[in-house]
Amino acid sequence: MIQRLYIRDFAVVDEIDLAFGSGMNLLTGETGSGKSIIVDAVGVSLGERADSDMVRSGCERALVEAVLDLTDSPEAMNILEEAGYETEEGSIILTREINKTGKSQCRINGRPSTISLVKSITDHLVDTHGQHEHQFLLKPDRHLPVLDAWCGEEAAMLCIRVAEAYAALCALKSELRQLQKDEHDRARNIDLYQFQAREISEANLSPGEDKELLAERSRLANAEKLHAASSAAFELISGSSEERTALDTLSEAVGSLESIMGVDPELETVTESFRAALYQIQDSSRALRAYRDSVEFNPDRLEAVEERLALIHSLSRKYGESIEEILEYGRNLDQRLEALVHSDERSADLAFEIDRAAEKAMKLSEELSEVRRRGASMFAKSVEDELKSLSMSDAVFQVLCERQEMDSTGIDKVEFLISANPGEPPRPLAKIASGGEMSRVMLAIKSAMTAVNITPTLVFDEIDVGVGGRTAEVIGRKLDSLAAKSQVLCITHLPQIASLPGNHFYIEKGLSEGRTVVRVRQLADDERVGELARMLGGANPSETAMKHAAEMLNPVLEA
Repeated sequence: MIQRLYIRDFAVVDEIDLAFGSGMNLLTGETGSGKSIIVDAVGVSLGERADSDMVRSGCERALVEAVLDLTDSPEAMNILEEAGYETEEGSIILTREINKTGKSQCRINGRPSTISLVKSITDHLVDTHGQHEHQFLLKPDRHLPVLDAWCGEEAAMLCIRVAEAYAALCALKSELRQLQKDEHDRARNIDLYQFQAREISEANLSPGEDKELLAERSRLANAEKLHAASSAAFELISGSSEERTALDTLSEAVGSLESIMGVDPELETVTESFRAALYQIQDSSRALRAYRDSVEFNPDRLEAVEERLALIHSLSRKYGESIEEILEYGRNLDQRLEALVHSDERSADLAFEIDRAAEKAMKLSEELSEVRRRGASMFAKSVEDELKSLSMSDAVFQVLCERQEMDSTGIDKVEFLISANPGEPPRPLAKIASGGEMSRVMLAIKSAMTAVNITPTLVFDEIDVGVGGRTAEVIGRKLDSLAAKSQVLCITHLPQIASLPGNHFYIEKGLSEGRTVVRVRQLADDERVGELARMLGGANPSETAMKHAAEMLNPVLEA
């Protein structure tokens, strides 16, 4: 149930705060007064599409906020709780902000949310029927979902299973088609993949090999420089020349310190440090000599390294930037070859799997078809009963179920047929010419749906367009009976409906500081008489119109 609706800077609305009650909530006003803006705002708060045109001219953003009571919808409560949101005594606040660029933000109880989550919640709470809603009845492809919804949980679960089974069947068929399509390319691809796999295999690559080869190439290419520098360093430290070396000098220094260490013990620490340095330099000198002697002048090896690096570079240009990627590409080639070489076996396996998947999908589709056919007769009877209560006592309503080629919805093609007059055979709804009849058929279907799945709030936006007189009265009675089960928000231009018991809101346009604004106020009982008189007799209703309006409201006022 919608408890409250707050609108700010939306279309021509500057600010409106509405508190709706349970049961019937009537909204009336002059043509063009902005009645449908209220319905648009309700839709936006519930997750419908929003765009920049909804932001009031000169404003940065529009705001729509709805307070909803979820206590009558355990489905909505479960979705909310699974998403990690909590209610406040069974209610939530839905906030939608739209900026002038058209982007919008959605919040639940002040926390950011997605539009899809809001829609999944509010789909269980509010059902909106616009003045052109009956157009969906003219499209037979919209009839099947209506029947499935009426058939309830069993049909809903089977619909899911049928869709999943059909999707699995389509995936298998697609794979088989791809195999058959590629058959003429198979031999060519096998040759190509075998060549690529052989090229990678024969290269005998090792991870990290390229880095090692680059280091080796650097040493080989600079062998002369490395040998000269290491030789010079070795000669300076401990060379065999007659000149004194660094090692000779340090050795002599250690000997001098050792000769006086007994005279002054404080020199012991310093002597030990120099002695340790002497040993370290001796070790380093031997290592330097070994490095110098290992430096290789080998043009042949350098050429071999260059060739190896060139091979790796060539492979990397074709199969991957690194050796690891080249090797991974080779492993994938093995898998592709395996698939190509054994594609005949896979085709046979797929054909078998397709038969099994088709059998499963057909079995589920037939189960669903049986549920639909059982439900179709009961649904038709329910709609006929509703039509009788809408003064179409001779109407015959049928649900035509025909078998079709299986798709994601099953094997049924469903279309609603009606005969509004005695002796006339049932025909498709599109053949109905009367707008009044279409409105009643739509209301009968919605009423039948409500009988098996009560929606907490029903919104009707001028569904009475094109009807009047007796038809308006029977539509009014049907709306009144719906209000006994659900909250009803009804925008109407007919006094027969506006006189129903409930909360009555008057919508009007006016000027404020030179700008058009929409105002909404709830009418007291005596004000309702004046509004009905206006609807009956125009802007300046006569005394007769006022009397007639009072008579229409008399049962309501007495109650």
